[in-house]
Amino acid sequence: MKPANSRRDEVLQSLEDQGGLRPGISESIHRETGVPAAQVYGAATFYHLLKNPDVRHWVCEGLSCKLAGSDALMSRSLCAEESSAYSPCLGRCDSAPASWKPHALPDFPPASLSPRTTPLALDLGGGDRDSYAALSICAQRGPDWVIGELEASGLTGRGGAGFPAHLKWGMVRAQAEPTRYLVMNADEGEPGTFKDREIMLRRPHLVIESLAIGALTIGAKGILISIRGEYGDARVALERALEVARGEGRLVGLAPTVTWTLVSGHGAYICGEETALLEALEGKRGMPRMKPPFPTEVGLFGKPTLIQNVETMACIPAILERGGSWFRGLGRTEPGTKLYCLSGHVERPGVYEAPLGITLRELLELGGGVKGTLQAFSPGGASSGFLPADKIDVPLDFSHLKAVGSMLGSAGVVVLNDTVDMSEAALIQARFFESESCGQCAPCRIGTQVLSQAIQRFRNPGVGGNAQPGAACFSHVDDVAWGMAEASICGLGQAASLPLTSAMKYFPEQFEANRTRNDTGEDPS
Repeated sequence: MKPANSRRDEVLQSLEDQGGLRPGISESIHRETGVPAAQVYGAATFYHLLKNPDVRHWVCEGLSCKLAGSDALMSRSLCAEESSAYSPCLGRCDSAPASWKPHALPDFPPASLSPRTTPLALDLGGGDRDSYAALSICAQRGPDWVIGELEASGLTGRGGAGFPAHLKWGMVRAQAEPTRYLVMNADEGEPGTFKDREIMLRRPHLVIESLAIGALTIGAKGILISIRGEYGDARVALERALEVARGEGRLVGLAPTVTWTLVSGHGAYICGEETALLEALEGKRGMPRMKPPFPTEVGLFGKPTLIQNVETMACIPAILERGGSWFRGLGRTEPGTKLYCLSGHVERPGVYEAPLGITLRELLELGGGVKGTLQAFSPGGASSGFLPADKIDVPLDFSHLKAVGSMLGSAGVVVLNDTVDMSEAALIQARFFESESCGQCAPCRIGTQVLSQAIQRFRNPGVGGNAQPGAACFSHVDDVAWGMAEASICGLGQAASLPLTSAMKYFPEQFEANRTRNDTGEDPS
């Protein structure tokens, strides 16, 4: 047995290596690592890919996939006698209804990529760039110049928070502690979002170069790439690019002692939150930490850590080669370009790079238009709630969407036509948050259940003897939503009520009268 203080980060890797949570595994890993068996079991049951190792076929029940017929896909899978289960989201909204077989070999080279992109700063439609010219510039001009160019560019976090990148980089670099880490958050789990998948598949060398630039700038000892478990092909792409870059001596200026670690996620949306991701990388349940201290001061293994999203990092090389002011000028209402994910009732789902501040009207023109008549849209994934069709000309950026009570988030735009019952759409999102809440804080743990149950009672008034007339089902929604927003530890609980409250605000007529039906919106008779 290893000492009791053995590194916990070995736990999840051991569970992955041994095929997930199976009989006797918790005790076996305890003997191997010294971590108590109860903690091993607790960590394993937190992640649905480890908790359910025998599932051979996951079917997505995210909003875009539900609209496209995921229930019928599940029925066909069960008829084929496959061990199947629903997944909250698979990051394949552009090919809805999506499914994934975890025990199959990674699809690499990918059979297909998102069919629509537009060439700007990231130019996902072009070939991968492997010159590593920006890294050479970084090595020549030094960290202060790099951080200055980031400030000039106005680049903010593209994962959803929108925090200025140069401030994060400068904070980590300024720490007295010499051991620092760089973590790339590629565990994208926001329903409606699949942009990071496309970057890693199309431009893996760009990603590796950007990480090398980040590590050189902040003086990182280790680089960790956390890729969502469903993105096995993206992991293969990055591994191959890293092997080439090392073998051909492309990592100019980066000390050979800097370690590179690729880690696969295990199925937990909450690990998209940066401190929850750190907990997972340390082998624990992915529960968000209280802040402060912030990761820039006390991060991975207690050391200063820079955490950035894939898209944010991928913007860096072009900024260094062409200048921060060039990137800033690409934006319309705010600096730079943005990768917008478009799915739902749209002719050409896909990833579109456009000036930050493009409107939905313009984005739909890129995507071939709406299938049917536009009723509503979700501008930034499940966390952003819903906006009505008359908001089609609101700029899709951080400030304008905040002004109308929504958010840009990860820019996962889901389009809903007028065939959608908005109470059903709200229920799909509410169930997602209920299943993905980590359970750490009561406002989120209880609130997500209350909201989901309220919608279910409204849609099925006679079920379980809890019949209530129409709007009475929602009598406590405002109070619950307020408590979640004010007292939840992280953004999940703070935003989880928005799909329901926004749907009720903009589509009140659909929440006024009970209509007996099942969860697909069909009359059960």
